Amino acid sequence: MPPLVIQEHGRPCRLLLGGDAWGDGPTLQEAADDLVDRVMRHAAALRAGGFRCPTDLSPPDPRWLDFLYEVGEIAARGGDVRRLILGMPDGLGQAA
Repeated sequence: MPPLVIQEHGRPCRLLLGGDAWGDGPTLQEAADDLVDRVMRHAAALRAGGFRCPTDLSPPDPRWLDFLYEVGEIAARGGDVRRLILGMPDGLGQAA
């Protein structure tokens, strides 16, 4: 699980997941939604074979690719990827 960092500069919030993905929004909730959406797009591209890294950049960290693969697998089974991406333990964030 890549580390999740919260940054707030004035009103906009940014969630950074490792050094590989981020989510922005005027609130923490909207930044989390944006982050989940971005990670899901990365995971879908990896599963579809459309994840490419330019040759002039260093290759992505294999742990990041493993994480994206796991996110894609959980999503394909209909699981809760939000918990994995945001690092939420089971039971946290569920409606009472």
